[in-house]
Amino acid sequence: MERTAVDLEIEVFDFDGPFGPAKSLGHVNLNFLKHTPDELADMWVYLDGNLARSSLSKLHLKIFLDNNNGAKTIREYLAKMENEVGKKLNLRSPHRNSTFQKIFGLPEDEFLIGDFTCSLRRKIPLQGRIFLSPRVMGFYSNLFGHKIRFFFLWEDIDDVLVLPPSFSSVGSPSLVIILRKDLGLDAQHGAKCRDEEGRLRFYFQSFLSFHDASRTIMALWRTRNPDASCKPHTVEEQSGDEKLAAIEDNVVTITGVEDVELSKMYSAELPVEMNSFMELFSGGDFEHRIMERSGCLDYCTTEWVAVSPGAWERSVSYKLDRRISNFGGKVTGTQQKVLNEGGWIVNEVVALQNIPFADYFKVHVRYQIGGSAKTRSDYSCEVHMGILWLKSTKFQQRIGQNVTEKLTRRLRHVLEQFEPDVG
Repeated sequence: MERTAVDLEIEVFDFDGPFGPAKSLGHVNLNFLKHTPDELADMWVYLDGNLARSSLSKLHLKIFLDNNNGAKTIREYLAKMENEVGKKLNLRSPHRNSTFQKIFGLPEDEFLIGDFTCSLRRKIPLQGRIFLSPRVMGFYSNLFGHKIRFFFLWEDIDDVLVLPPSFSSVGSPSLVIILRKDLGLDAQHGAKCRDEEGRLRFYFQSFLSFHDASRTIMALWRTRNPDASCKPHTVEEQSGDEKLAAIEDNVVTITGVEDVELSKMYSAELPVEMNSFMELFSGGDFEHRIMERSGCLDYCTTEWVAVSPGAWERSVSYKLDRRISNFGGKVTGTQQKVLNEGGWIVNEVVALQNIPFADYFKVHVRYQIGGSAKTRSDYSCEVHMGILWLKSTKFQQRIGQNVTEKLTRRLRHVLEQFEPDVG
């Protein structure tokens, strides 16, 4: 793939003739990825420099970027990267590419290569996703409306380190991205610290498939930095659980929950303690047994990861049996549980695969679990649901009704299975 321009360095001089010295009036460094094509076509930028700052000098620019590479060149680039990464890389859907570009404000020619669920380690780990493209590496998190996003160029990275599992990294390896000094300052709010050389350091952990993520990141970094391959770098390959690795390819990020209209679909009061009910979200044998009885085959979950005080997040994956869906299919999702006034709120976003119109929507579910007004030993559970439509279809109403009915039926079956086990 041809190297598309990323930066433009401009310096303005005052030149009175061939016998006079050229005097610098100011300079500016323009990053094309941080501006839309419309902005670049007609923009005013302030110049840096003592003289320019004192007089607030501005430069009028009209920049037009022409990219005629097309999908063919993108596929050729992906084929080349497959040899570096050692795994198949698929061209992402237009919707997913558009979402990636919208999140980080990138131009249309910046296409998504891969993304991985992980946590950003600062004072408190923050659950989110890493996004990788030919020119940038970005991180995005949206925890109930609290958003954090940043990206930096591959050329800004000075080194990539791997730290072994530790207690602070929740028992998983960590990937440390170290930027060159004085570069990537727009992303400094995501850095954990600066090292003794003044370089920003970013810590990423809790990857569902650490080996795949680190291998892809290293390959992309070396592509943009030929000298990087000479630097020492050791990656500990982890086989892990094959089921957990399978979740990574289709994991769903909890984004846009606040934009989905939720309707109450179920409520119940059962004579059982709240802690016993929360075993349904524990990841233990009890949860797996109940979910498989309810038609969720090959049920698999990751560990809960703290994302903020009183809030945790995990991923789930399972297959649907024919009682729930005539087409079968697979479900991947992300759950967040939050302490809430003596109870719990569990938000879940799920996506379906291998069924008709699966890529048209995502399902958002919210469980509100709290003590009952009748007795302290009772709990109350309300379930709300909403559908986020990604594409329009004339079957939208029929699909929505079918999903609601099937989900309500499965939930009732879960509660019916629940009582005998805890009684």
